[in-house]
Amino acid sequence: MNDSNERDALAAKHERNREQRVQAVKRWVEYIREHPAEEWGEQQNRLVNSQIESARASGLDVEHRRLVDTAGRDRPRTDGS
Repeated sequence: MNDSNERDALAAKHERNREQRVQAVKRWVEYIREHPAEEWGEQQNRLVNSQIESARASGLDVEHRRLVDTAGRDRPRTDGS
């Protein structure tokens, strides 16, 4: 596989991943519209808390996280935007 094909395959993979995330968000929106906050609120709290715990367990300091966050901004996007 040449570089161009590899880039195209990676771009297609990124697009599939993005579409899956968009669909997951749409399903969540539908779920919270159809269920009371008392039902989904605790689920959301557990999710957010687990994300915070994972971030803390990563061992990365704040400065390194900022560096990682800004590093990707200088790279061209593969989604055409």
